Amino acid sequence: DFLADQDVAKRLCEEMPQEIRQLDHWGMPWSRRKDGRIDQRNFGGYSFPRATYASDKVGFFEMQTLYDTCQKFENIEYLNEWFATSIIHDGNKFMGLTAIEISSGNFYQIKGKALIIATGGAGRIYSFSTYALSSTPDGIDMAYRAGMALKDMEFVQFHPTGILPSGILITEGARGEGGYLLNNKGERFMEKYAAAKMELAPRDIVSRAIMTEINEGNGFKHETGVDCMKLDLRHLGDEKIKEKLGGIREISIKFSGLDPADEVLDVRPVCHYMMGGIHTNIDGATELQGVWAAGEAACNSVHGSNRLGANSTSECIVWGKITGNLAVDYIEKNSSSNPWPHHLVTLEEKRIYDEIFRGNGDANPYEIKQELTDTMNDKAYVYKNEKNLIEGLKKIRQLKEQTWKHVDDSAKEYNTNFINVMELDSMIRTAEIVLIGAINRKESRGAHARTDYPKRDDVNFLHHTLAYYDPKEPIMKTHPVTITNYQPVERKY
Repeated sequence: DFLADQDVAKRLCEEMPQEIRQLDHWGMPWSRRKDGRIDQRNFGGYSFPRATYASDKVGFFEMQTLYDTCQKFENIEYLNEWFATSIIHDGNKFMGLTAIEISSGNFYQIKGKALIIATGGAGRIYSFSTYALSSTPDGIDMAYRAGMALKDMEFVQFHPTGILPSGILITEGARGEGGYLLNNKGERFMEKYAAAKMELAPRDIVSRAIMTEINEGNGFKHETGVDCMKLDLRHLGDEKIKEKLGGIREISIKFSGLDPADEVLDVRPVCHYMMGGIHTNIDGATELQGVWAAGEAACNSVHGSNRLGANSTSECIVWGKITGNLAVDYIEKNSSSNPWPHHLVTLEEKRIYDEIFRGNGDANPYEIKQELTDTMNDKAYVYKNEKNLIEGLKKIRQLKEQTWKHVDDSAKEYNTNFINVMELDSMIRTAEIVLIGAINRKESRGAHARTDYPKRDDVNFLHHTLAYYDPKEPIMKTHPVTITNYQPVERKY
C-alpha cells in the first residue's frame, strides 16, 4: 500500500540474487528443478514464483549454513547467553554496551566503536504468536531508550495460518503448493475476497478474510473454544506433502495431533512479523553514529505496511552484509570516542539492580505479562477500532504503573526470573508505542486495518510514524515516504 520506500525495495531486489548464489556456494541445500537450477515457489501476493526454498525448512537451513560458515573463522568471538541492557554513548556517537552474563549474573561494561542491532522483532507482546519465547523487544527498546526512533510500529503482520492451539506457523508454502482454505460451508471462501489470487493473496488480505468469515458465522469452533478456519492439504497427496511439506507434516502431527495428508488443519491468524522497528536509512544506519540495525529489529521501510513472504530472511541476509561491511569500514576510519562515561554505567547498574532486581514491588510480573499479551490480542488484533485501541492503551498504562519491578529469585547464576522481568519492562514500552501509532493512524493500510476507518488515506497518512523516548510517554512524529517510480494507486487482486 505504498508505504515501502521504493529505493530500499529496489536495493533488496538488486542485491538478493547474488546472496542466494553465495549461500549456495557455502552449502545451502536449495531445492532444485530437474535441470539442476534452484527452484522457486509461489507465496502470497507474488505475480509469479519468486521464493527460493529448501523443502519447507528454508530458515533452519539458512541458519545452519551461516553458522557453519562462521565456524571457519577463528577471530569471531561468541558471547553466548548474555543479555545486553543499554547502549552507552556521548550524545552523538556509540561508545559501548552494558550487559549481564546470564550464567554468572555478573554485570559488564563493553567498550566498542560500532554496533549492529539484529535482535529480531517484538512479536511476543501478543499471546497468540509464532515467535520464540525469547523474541521480546529488548534490542529495539535499548535503541529507543538511547534516543533512536522506532518507526511504523503500528504495522503488525498476522500470518493467516497459525495452527491451533499452539500458534506455530503453517508456512505460506502450504498454500503455495496448492492448499485450500475452507469455511464451515466447505467453500474456498477466498474467491469472495481475492478471486484472482485466492489463497495466495497477500497475508493481510487473507487474514482479514478469515476474520470476516468468522465474524459472519462461517467459522469452526476449535476444541479450546477458539474460532478458526480449515486448511486442507489432503488433495496434494502423500508424496507431494512428504517432498515439499515434510516439516509442516511433522509439526502438525506433533502439535495438533493431525496428519495433513489425511485430515484438515485448524488455523487462524497469528502474530508473525513486525514491519516496524528501529528507524534506519537505506544503509541500515540509525540516528546514532556508529550504530546500525538489520533484520526485523530494523525498519528501513523495505516492507512498507505489509511484508511479502520470504522477504524477511532476504532482508536479514542483504542488510546483514551491508551493515557488516559499513561497520568494519567505520571502525577502520574512526578513532576512539570521548572519555568513557562511568556515570552512565553507574546509572544503568542502579536501574537494573536497584529498581528491578532489588525492587520492592508486590504485583506478579508473570501475571502482568499475561495481561499485556492478552490485551494486545484482544484490542489490537487483525481488525482494530478506536474504542478497542483506547481501551488497550489504558490497560497497558495501568500495567505500566503497577509495582511489578521485583525479582523473587535472589540467585545470581542463571536467574531467568531476572531476565524475564527486564523483558517485561521493554514489552510494556513497546506495546504502548504500537497502540499509540495505531490510534493515530486513522486509516486502513496494509496490515493496519481499522473498521472505523476502512479506506486508505494518502492525503493525511502517506507517511511513516516515528516514536522517540520520553519517560512519561512516547513523542510521536512523522517521516516522509520515498516514492521514486511508482505513484500510489488502489491495490486490487
